[in-house]
Amino acid sequence: MTLRTRIAAVASVSVALAVLAAAIGLYVAVRSELRGEIDSTLRARAHALAIPPAPGGDGGAAGAPGGPGGQGRSGYPGGFPGRVEPAPFGAASGYVEFVSPQGQAYVPGGQGSSSRKIALTAGEEAIAARGSGSSLSERVVAGTKLRVLMIGTGPSGAVLVAQPLTQVDHELSQLLLILALIGAGGVVLAALLGALVARTALAPIARFTQRTESLSGNLDLSRRLEVGGRDELTRLAGSFNGTLDALERSVQAQRHLIADASHELRTPISSLRANIQILGEADRLAPDEQASLRADIVAELDELTALVGDVVELARGAEPDGAADDVRLDEVVRGTVASALRRGELSFELKLEPTVVRGQADRIGRAVSNLVDNARKWSPAGAVVEVGLEDGVLSVRDHGPGFQEADLPFVFDRFYRAREARGLPGSGLGLAIVRQAAEASGGFVEAQNAPGGGALLRVGFGAPVALEPGWSQQ
Repeated sequence: MTLRTRIAAVASVSVALAVLAAAIGLYVAVRSELRGEIDSTLRARAHALAIPPAPGGDGGAAGAPGGPGGQGRSGYPGGFPGRVEPAPFGAASGYVEFVSPQGQAYVPGGQGSSSRKIALTAGEEAIAARGSGSSLSERVVAGTKLRVLMIGTGPSGAVLVAQPLTQVDHELSQLLLILALIGAGGVVLAALLGALVARTALAPIARFTQRTESLSGNLDLSRRLEVGGRDELTRLAGSFNGTLDALERSVQAQRHLIADASHELRTPISSLRANIQILGEADRLAPDEQASLRADIVAELDELTALVGDVVELARGAEPDGAADDVRLDEVVRGTVASALRRGELSFELKLEPTVVRGQADRIGRAVSNLVDNARKWSPAGAVVEVGLEDGVLSVRDHGPGFQEADLPFVFDRFYRAREARGLPGSGLGLAIVRQAAEASGGFVEAQNAPGGGALLRVGFGAPVALEPGWSQQ
C-alpha cells in the first residue's frame, strides 16, 4: 500500500468514525427529546386526572359524586370521572384507565371505540394498592407499542395513561435513514478529499524522490537538492545534502588513498622486479653481488610489507571499528620506549603520569610507536628524546631540525613528506595513522616547533579515565 493510499484510507476512516459518533449522538439526543416530550405529556395528563372532584359536584361529564372510596353515579369508585374529555386544542390525549386499590381497572368513556384494557404488572398493582408512587414503561398491546405511565392517587387507587410510540418510532426510523445516507456520503466525500489532499501534500515528496533518484542513478555527487523554506522537506533536503557532502568527501578520500598508495607501491615493486630479473641471471654475478641483491630484495619486501600495513591501517578510518577498552597509556608508552632503546643510538627522558584512556589498545599502541619512530628518525645520534604524559596528553619532542613553517599544516596528512624527508625511508603515513587513532578515541593531534629547536608533537586520546584503586605508577 502506497503512502498516498494510506493517507486517504486514514482520512476516510477518521471521517467515518467522526460521522458515526456524531450520528449516534444526534440519534440518541433526538430519541431522548421525543421520549421526553411524550413522558411530559403523560405526566401532565395523569396529574390532571388524579385531582378528585369537588364535594357535591356533578359527576356526569366531569366526574361522579361521592367522596373517596365511595361509589359515584357513573359507577366508578373513588370519585374518578366516568368520562374523560379530549385534551384542549387538539393535543394528544392518549389512553386512560383508572385502577382501584383492589387492582380492578376501569376504562372511562370519551375515548372512542377503544375499550381494551392494558394488563397491569405486579409493580403497577402495588402502586394502586398503596395509592402512591409511579412507574414508566413500554409494552406492546394489540400490535401497538405504547408508553405507559401509572401514578398513585391516594385512597382512590391509581391513574394509568398511555400513548402510542408509532409516530415517534417512524420519525426515528426516518432520522436513522437520513443519518446513514449522510454518513455514507460523508465517507465517500472524505475518501475523495483524502486522496486529493494526499496527492497535493505528497507532491513535494514525489518531486524530492525524483530528484534523489536522479542523483542516485547518475552517481553525480557534485549535484545538490534545492533548499528553501522552513518545512520538514527543507530539513530533509538539507540532511540529504549533508549526506551527499559526507559521501563525496569519503569517495574523494578513497580515490586519493588509492592514487597515493598506487604511487607509493609502484617504486618498491619496480625495484623488486628489477632486482629479481637481475638475480635470475645469477650465473653472471659474483657471489658477493648475489648476496647484495638478496639483501636488497629482503629490504624492499620489508618496506613493501610495512607500506601495505600502513595503508590497511589507514583504511580503517577514524571511526571506531571494535569494542573500546580501558588502556593504560603510560604503560604502552614505557613498552614502546623500551623497544626503541634496544635499537641503541638514542636515549629517552620520560615524565609519565599514570593515565588510563578509553579506546582500542592496538590502534593506540600503533600511534605511540609511530610517534617514537618519527622522533628517532629525525634525532641525531646520541640525542635525547623527551617523552611526557600529563593530563592525558602525550608529548614527544626530538632535537632534530624541526618543521618548516610551510609544512606544519600538512604534517598529519597522508603520504605527505617534507622536502627534507623524501630521501629518508618511510611512506608518509606514520603521522596520518597517529591522527586517525587519536580521532577514533575522540582526541586530537598538534604539531609545532619546540623552543630551542626540534619538533614537538602532542596527542590526546580522549578524556582520561579515573584510575581504579590499586593502580600505581611503576
